Amino acid sequence: MTQKLFLEDAYMQEFDAVVVAVLPNGIALDRTAFYATSGGQPGDTGSLNGVPVTDTIKSKEVPDQIIHVCDPTSFSVGQTVHGKLDWAKRHTHMRMHTALHLMCVLIKGYATGNSIGTDKSRIDFDVEMAELDKADIETRLNQLVAADYPVSAMFVDEAELDRNPALVRTLSVQPPRGSGSIRMVTIGSADTPLDRQPCGGTHVKTTGEIGRMAIAKVENKGKQNKRIILTFADGTQAAVAA
Repeated sequence: MTQKLFLEDAYMQEFDAVVVAVLPNGIALDRTAFYATSGGQPGDTGSLNGVPVTDTIKSKEVPDQIIHVCDPTSFSVGQTVHGKLDWAKRHTHMRMHTALHLMCVLIKGYATGNSIGTDKSRIDFDVEMAELDKADIETRLNQLVAADYPVSAMFVDEAELDRNPALVRTLSVQPPRGSGSIRMVTIGSADTPLDRQPCGGTHVKTTGEIGRMAIAKVENKGKQNKRIILTFADGTQAAVAA
């Protein structure tokens, strides 16, 4: 099991860890700040002791183990390594991910899919096309961004989802069960949240950190998939000051 430092501090850019496994496609560490691909958010890139990490993925063989995809020949089990994230890319993913949560505030339907990128992201909803006005969505999204709502995360008992199943906003993917707790991401105050839903991804501290957004396109991708594509309004991928 890999300790997920990114859940404790999404802003951690460097860390030290110990190699616990050397694999054909990379290495596993006892702990990491590298996010592994899941939930539509890409895995982090960066370096370990200067060796490039080209992707970060979940192990298919070992539960809760994260694999750093890299040249494994420079590493051995028990070795201490120093990790550095490609912070500009990660922070852009954080901004985009929180923006997609804001889309769930604006669109009153189940999310049926999403994909986070550095230059653009998309989210699909099970709604009618007539409900989606591109200009209106963009205006309201930027109002939520400008309001600078706080963003926080905490673990709650799984029973809370049983008591309030509406917290799950995704139609096809359910949050993992079995550990006894679920990580919830809240936008707004805990007492009167703007949005609250299960999520294991990384997010910014406030919605203002997202920066101004643009709705690039609204598409009909099928009966249950009305797609909204988001970009940064300034057209850049650069991370704003953290």
